[in-house]
Amino acid sequence: VQLQASGGGLVQAGGFLKLSCSFSGRSMSSYAMAWFRQAPGKPREFVAAINWKGDEFNYGDSVKGRFTISRDNAKKLSSLEMLSLKPEDTAVYSCAANIQPRPIARAIPTEGGYFYWGQGTLVTVSS
Repeated sequence: VQLQASGGGLVQAGGFLKLSCSFSGRSMSSYAMAWFRQAPGKPREFVAAINWKGDEFNYGDSVKGRFTISRDNAKKLSSLEMLSLKPEDTAVYSCAANIQPRPIARAIPTEGGYFYWGQGTLVTVSS
């Protein structure tokens, strides 16, 4: 499984950005997907997760109500829509995936729940 995040860039505070995570190597349909971020000098932080069924979601407290995670298994894409961006959202955003044997279908909010990781994409929010 290979993951590649894209869509990062420079945006003003209050703006919008959509990140994409391209999934390759296997069928995506059995994998939970997640986004994490890491700001300079800070530990990696959970952002959002979605289970393989696409019916359970989990969000970090700092992004609830502003970010939305989604998935399109046919296109092998997971997306993160980010609204009302703040300077503190500035970070490298990485996507992650892990297979979930049925009937398990959880949106796991921790790093340990993911085996596959992609290269990150930098999001910079200016004030």
